[in-house]
Amino acid sequence: MYKKDVELRSGKVQTIYFFSKRKPKSGTPSPLPDGYEVKKPKSGKRCVLPDGYKVAINKRSGMPYLKRSNK
Repeated sequence: MYKKDVELRSGKVQTIYFFSKRKPKSGTPSPLPDGYEVKKPKSGKRCVLPDGYKVAINKRSGMPYLKRSNK
């Protein structure tokens, strides 16, 4: 995860957090923001997918997403 400070039109500076497969042109590596944590399910098992969906990977970003299955 990376972070980058951007200046909004109002002049306010805001930190944005984003993921990248490769090293981005701008932004610095960052740990999780304060107050956030990654939790595993109590069962330790993967979540059940809704009927008619499968997990796909976005080619550009490398992030997983739910995609409808062809029936």
